Amino acid sequence: MEIKTFYLETYPSDEVGVELNWDITFTGLLHQLYNGIGPDVYEYIGVHDSLVRERLFERLAKLIGVDYDYVYNLWLYGGKRPQTKVIGKANV
Repeated sequence: MEIKTFYLETYPSDEVGVELNWDITFTGLLHQLYNGIGPDVYEYIGVHDSLVRERLFERLAKLIGVDYDYVYNLWLYGGKRPQTKVIGKANV
């Protein structure tokens, strides 16, 4: 599912959702985080809004079966920092 479609369906009253980039996916977001784009995640999603980022990180965490902190740490450290453990399997 494209991120924008998910976001607009899940948060229809959030006006910032229409500004999200089209054709970006949770798989792509995970790839970007793992490769350490850090703050540039805002460029990838197309908005500079921390609430939107948090909501997308929460959804990504649910999709890959980890807690929010795992995704947040990927954002901070990329693939350079070993993660403690992953529960579940990626199905984004």
